[in-house]
Amino acid sequence: MNNGSIIYIPHGGGPMPLLGHSSHDGMVAGLQDIAKSHKRPSAILVVSAHWEAPHPSINIKSSHELLFDYSGFPQEAYDYRYPAPGEPDLGSSIFEKLGAAGLDPQLERSRGLDHGVFVPLLLMYPDADIPVVELSLVRGLDPAFHIKMGKAIADLDWPNLMVIGSGMSFHNQGAIASPPPGADELNRLFHEWINDTVVSPDIPFEQRSAALAAWEEAPAARFCHPREEHLIPLHVCFGMSAGSQTPAKVAFETEIMGTKVTCLEWGRE
Repeated sequence: MNNGSIIYIPHGGGPMPLLGHSSHDGMVAGLQDIAKSHKRPSAILVVSAHWEAPHPSINIKSSHELLFDYSGFPQEAYDYRYPAPGEPDLGSSIFEKLGAAGLDPQLERSRGLDHGVFVPLLLMYPDADIPVVELSLVRGLDPAFHIKMGKAIADLDWPNLMVIGSGMSFHNQGAIASPPPGADELNRLFHEWINDTVVSPDIPFEQRSAALAAWEEAPAARFCHPREEHLIPLHVCFGMSAGSQTPAKVAFETEIMGTKVTCLEWGRE
């Protein structure tokens, strides 16, 4: 395993972080601090909540367009560009690792980068000069399968690779828009479970893995994630930490639109 980092990040509400919405100030600052404090990556692999495919799919384009997969925002939200190069060799390596694990991967050569990729990267690396590869989630969002995906690529031989799981640790849009009584406490309970499961140093790796696979049993799990696509990138990131089996650390905690979210990080060895 080569040096680098694995980071599960919040990417916010659509293009709102790029539009300067004050409810995302803490997230923007946190992501920019990560970029400043880390060695410049040689490439970035992003697992986005906004790409689900029938099989694990890897975007191996040599150059990228953007997929504006949101609506109802000002025109400037559709004028962004992020002309980062692709890295087909990295994509091919991921394909081979997933195939060797029996996960039936597919190569993707036409899809643009969704906002789970370009929004945080515009904040973190606005020059768009670092190669980017995107890896999909798999329809059905089976948590154990996504941990297995991460394990399959944990030993990628790619120096100083940054892996970003792009989602949100809380993603109940209805509760954000109109919080019910006790919403903050329910959110607190779920984030306490996340910390106990992936951050606490006292839990063996396989016990963490079993807890994440059974995430629906966590306190307030389905309140915080009525649908889990924004949580599952965490499972891929966790699987990728299998090489070191070290706990995550909290990179930052903040609020987005008045709701607590967390950013977690593992090192690659």
